[in-house]
Amino acid sequence: MPKNFFYPLLENPYRKKDLSKAIEVIKTGKLTIGKHTKNFEKKFTKKIKTKFSLMVNSGSSANLLALQCLINPYRKKRLKRGDSVLIPTVCWSTSLWPIIQSGLKPVFVDIDPVTLNINIKDLIKKINKRTKALMLVHVLGNSTNMDNLMKILKRKKIILIEDTCESLGSKYKNKFLGTFGEFSSFSFYSSHQISSGEGGMITCRNPEDYEIIKALRAHGWTRGLKNEKKISRNNKHLDPRFIFFNSGFNLRPTDISAAIGLSQFNDMNNFISSRNKNRNLIVNALKKSRIIDNNFYFIEGNKNVKPSWFGIPIYIKNMYNRKKFIKNIEKRGVETRPIISGNFIKQPSVRKYKLLNGKKFTNSDIVNDHGFFIGLPTKKISNVFIQKIVKAFEKSI
Repeated sequence: MPKNFFYPLLENPYRKKDLSKAIEVIKTGKLTIGKHTKNFEKKFTKKIKTKFSLMVNSGSSANLLALQCLINPYRKKRLKRGDSVLIPTVCWSTSLWPIIQSGLKPVFVDIDPVTLNINIKDLIKKINKRTKALMLVHVLGNSTNMDNLMKILKRKKIILIEDTCESLGSKYKNKFLGTFGEFSSFSFYSSHQISSGEGGMITCRNPEDYEIIKALRAHGWTRGLKNEKKISRNNKHLDPRFIFFNSGFNLRPTDISAAIGLSQFNDMNNFISSRNKNRNLIVNALKKSRIIDNNFYFIEGNKNVKPSWFGIPIYIKNMYNRKKFIKNIEKRGVETRPIISGNFIKQPSVRKYKLLNGKKFTNSDIVNDHGFFIGLPTKKISNVFIQKIVKAFEKSI
């Protein structure tokens, strides 16, 4: 396997102007959360058309904050220990574990193999009296039928958390994914649509949740809270600078990350347009090859979804061995990876924590056994580069 792929999963996403913004922050000596973070949050809220946004150190932290907010004693309508949270089996580790870490019970739902997203028919079967929330994962820029899903959730009074970490900029009927639920998470890791190095954003609708999350993000501190002065008056025996009003973590970003993230976010539309163009060029070229078209299936955007593609998801059809193909194509310089992490219930951590009880998820097994994805460059690509990918596929079958 080559150390340097000609077609890696991750390109260097940082431009000179992104790095210049970071250097400007470093020169001030004020590297921790500050004005750049606030500016990014403000612009993100306006662009995505959500109510409240808070930057954090990762999309995983955003998921954790959403679940912790739902069980927080300061929340008027909070979940109770043992309440159930639905989650698709094709998910990321930290889509799942915040549910368990918050004392809640995950209930796995199979996916639709055509879209890679949650299977609504299976979701309906899994709903019961203890079902209080859904951790919905928008996979690789695609999504499910949000109209049908929202009708079900509204009727059953189920809270929606959208894990939009892989789908920044994707839309359903011209509405951004990540604006349908009570909470949404976004990731700005290096391989995502925009990057701040490490970083993420949590959004919410309710001002009560916003204040809780703000405290949870920073030690449970009162600093910056709307009722900071009132809390201080009620606790005159304490130094007002060091009052801890709630439980908490330290999930704050740095202003360096915020400066880089905002620089890239300002060009998000151009990034998405370029990535989607590159995706279409690569997929169309691959499908023109008869041997490739006969042996691979390329995932397309769901109806009413305008994807902001994270990568290029592909199925190997039955007659070919996935592991053998992956080994061959990586030898030829094309890096691959599973779709998210495949069927997550096959992970050893799920067995260790006894989360399953022998249930099978047939569609997720298809993703696990036949699926993979390749990277998606943001920068302009040449026809020579595209044809090199085609030849690598053809020779690897």
